[in-house]
Amino acid sequence: MWRLRRAAVACEVCQSLVKHSSGIRGSLPLQKLHLVSRSIYHSHHPTLKLQRPQLRTSFQQFSSLTNLPLRKLKFSPIKYGYQPRRNFWPARLATRLLKLRYLILGSAVGGGYTAKKTFDQWKDMIPDLSEYKWIVPDIVWEIDEYIDFGHKLVSEVIGASDLLLLLGSPGETAFRATDHGSEGDKHFRKGLLGELILLQQQIQEHEEEARRAAGQYSTSYAQQKRKVSDKEKIDQLQEELLHTQLKYQRILERLEKENKELRKLVLQKDDKGIHHRKLKKSLIDMYSEVLDVLSDYDASYNTQDHLPRVVVVGDQSAGKTSVLEMIAQARIFPRGSGEMMTRSPVKVTLSEGPHHVALFKDSSRQFDLTKEEDLAALRHEIELRMRKNVKEGYTVSPETISLNVKGPGLQRMVLVDLPGVINTVTSGMAPDTKETIFSISKAYMQNPNAIILCIQDGSVDAERSIVTDLVSQMDPHGRRTIFVLTKVDLAEKNVASPSRIQQIIEGKLFPMKALGYFAVVTGKGNSSESIEAIREYEEEFFQNSKLLKTSMLKAHQVTTRNLSLAVSDCFWKMVRESVEQQADSFKATRFNLETEWKNNYPRLRELDRNELFEKAKNEILDEVISLSQVTPKHWEEILQQSLWERVSTHVIENIYLPAAQTMNSGTFNTTVDIKLKQWTDKQLPNKAVEVAWETLQEEFSRFMTEPKGKEHDDIFDKLKEAVKEESIKRHKWNDFAEDSLRVIQHNALEDRSISDKQQWDAAIYFMEEALQARLKDTENAIENMVGPDWKKRWLYWKNRTQEQCVHNETKNELEKMLKCNEEHPAYLASDEITTVRKNLESRGVEVDPSLIKDTWHQVYRRHFLKTALNHCNLCRRGFYYYQRHFVDSELECNDVVLFWRIQRMLAITANTLRQQLTNTEVRRLEKNVKEVLEDFAEDSEKKIKLLTGKRVQLAEDLKKVREIQEKLDAFIEALHQEK
Repeated sequence: MWRLRRAAVACEVCQSLVKHSSGIRGSLPLQKLHLVSRSIYHSHHPTLKLQRPQLRTSFQQFSSLTNLPLRKLKFSPIKYGYQPRRNFWPARLATRLLKLRYLILGSAVGGGYTAKKTFDQWKDMIPDLSEYKWIVPDIVWEIDEYIDFGHKLVSEVIGASDLLLLLGSPGETAFRATDHGSEGDKHFRKGLLGELILLQQQIQEHEEEARRAAGQYSTSYAQQKRKVSDKEKIDQLQEELLHTQLKYQRILERLEKENKELRKLVLQKDDKGIHHRKLKKSLIDMYSEVLDVLSDYDASYNTQDHLPRVVVVGDQSAGKTSVLEMIAQARIFPRGSGEMMTRSPVKVTLSEGPHHVALFKDSSRQFDLTKEEDLAALRHEIELRMRKNVKEGYTVSPETISLNVKGPGLQRMVLVDLPGVINTVTSGMAPDTKETIFSISKAYMQNPNAIILCIQDGSVDAERSIVTDLVSQMDPHGRRTIFVLTKVDLAEKNVASPSRIQQIIEGKLFPMKALGYFAVVTGKGNSSESIEAIREYEEEFFQNSKLLKTSMLKAHQVTTRNLSLAVSDCFWKMVRESVEQQADSFKATRFNLETEWKNNYPRLRELDRNELFEKAKNEILDEVISLSQVTPKHWEEILQQSLWERVSTHVIENIYLPAAQTMNSGTFNTTVDIKLKQWTDKQLPNKAVEVAWETLQEEFSRFMTEPKGKEHDDIFDKLKEAVKEESIKRHKWNDFAEDSLRVIQHNALEDRSISDKQQWDAAIYFMEEALQARLKDTENAIENMVGPDWKKRWLYWKNRTQEQCVHNETKNELEKMLKCNEEHPAYLASDEITTVRKNLESRGVEVDPSLIKDTWHQVYRRHFLKTALNHCNLCRRGFYYYQRHFVDSELECNDVVLFWRIQRMLAITANTLRQQLTNTEVRRLEKNVKEVLEDFAEDSEKKIKLLTGKRVQLAEDLKKVREIQEKLDAFIEALHQEK
């Protein structure tokens, strides 16, 4: 009976519940119905059939028992007047099973609440960085062309992620379920973000379960929680937090790896032109080109370079280069143990590309950064360029080396690695090395838009830092400084108080301020470590570090990956804020320069230094070509005249005069032949080549320097002179020319046969000219020796010196001697010298024997030349006797034959040299000029030195400013399009 009463009561409760819940979809859980009401038939309503509406949802995967789809309850009809047979053992079994279900449900809800509290505490530790949505890689936007995620899905993923700034607030719904969600769910779970979406759904469902269970089981959970001590709870929460962070980190790394591979695939397809579209330059490449032009620009008009770049500064061996290599993901810089390796600034432009390569601004060679031999070659090339930039007597150089590094997954930015700041100048360094490094660092940090990446060695005492004081001077408010503490692994081992590291990261130890503080590990100190090995070591260290477990360091402040993301974001933020202002300043500079040019040079084109050099180059090559247009007659005339001027002294003094003083013609001819042979073998060919080369130089100089009328531009004079000198210095006459000339000249001098009277008269004329020139020189020498004659003394009021008076008395005495004996030999005897000296002493003139000899040489020379000229006049009619070999004739004209032989040798030599000039040497000179011009074209310093002046500098500045402005405008346009 008690069982019947109990069933009746249960039926009334169920009936009331059903009445109140009709038309409401899913408002009453199945567990709230009485246990017995679901195991027996109801007698009050025989035709009643309870139906449970199904829950509509777009997702079928749930982790909570409360969200399982409910079954339809089926009831059998009850006939009136008939009492069915009751069997209670199924009810008892169901009751026990349902009790077990309650226990399972309770434990699940309790565990969910615990996980929810742990998740909330971990999430509170993450700073609010909702601005940093840029962490979602660009591949999310471009991959939409290849994998159909849909624009709405991607935007929802950005707002829904809660994984290292990818995860949003807990109450924010990332994916809105619709009736058609099951079909879209297939797309959600494929590709790059499937696991991330599934993880977000599970977190949301878990939060809902924990929220519903919190109210019902708060009392029991509170009692259970009191049993655990506070210390155990803190340790447990920290362990769970670390495990959660590691789990999310592994998921993020896997997604980044997929992102990197997909991005590489997309870029490779673009390179191959699969989509038939032209790839534009990336933003960072365009920006880097602007900085390259600015580095070469001479700011003569107070136009300052305030464009942003990341300036990496730090003490020597603090790890600057290692941090930069971790950001670039390659060991690209020279390495040394404690010595200065960075000797000049290195500008590194990081950009994204399908292959990990590096190349210099002024070179087309690409270094594959995945191959160790290319990495070694790149490091060697950087070291060579640094040593080349450093001038003699210096240790560091302000000249910048520009390097581009491309690769999949690289953060886009421009970094400048500066020489490390030193405190003491050691042996082998220039005395001003410390001041030079400070000036270079200040020059880069003075830029108000430069981001200062301050590197501090964590393994040394903070008090030994030099760079922090320098950075605090340049950026006292810390508005553009990012502080990086390196070698944290060594710092954790060596520092007695770990809280000191926390003070550094919190900005409480150093006097400087910064936007952010980061702690990184750049390897174990082994130069052969790879980037992957260093990254794994860094992650392993921070996973096990007490600094992170005890919350002295926050998760977002560690690893070089987080550092590179933060630096890249600050860099682009600074670029967007300042680039347009810089473009406006260059527009104003351009207007000022154009106005100045119009006022000073209204009729001239704006030719910069390179254009002026090309114009001068064409003029010089035209002038060299003009050498080939010189007539053969002109060449031979100037060669013959120049050669005679060079050898005439030797012919008269060493050949003619000694032979003419002999007693007979046979001795004369023998002496002449011997001396001509010696002269031809040793001196004559070399003298001839020297004359030819000097003649070529003179003609080349004449063409280079003679004015061209109104078209002549004196701005090219220094360049032409330098090209001429360098070409002449490089030119060398053909070595075989002397040998061929020697044979030709020897044969010419052996010939003594004068064929006709015309040649005879020409030889006499040539001899008279030579002797008269020598006589004139002798007269001048005597005049300088004895002073002016009586006419000049009376007309021009000139007087003789005491020495000149002595020479005059000596000359007069010697002339008396020659009058007495006109056949006197060329030399004075000792007794004759004594006689002359005594005669002079008798007149009160004291003379030295050497003075008598010097005076005699000039007096006898004049006497001899006058006698030779008289004899030359007598030989004008001697051609008839010459043909008869002077038989039966007292007239002998062997000296005329000598001069004919000399004259003929000069003509033949001039003809030979002319052929060598026109056929060989002019072409070789033209080739040398071209080589010199090519070398000058590649030497910027040479061009700056040779093409100078206000006009050149103004045109150069105008060109640079225009180029900078155009590149800035193109960059700004591309920047707006990316927004």
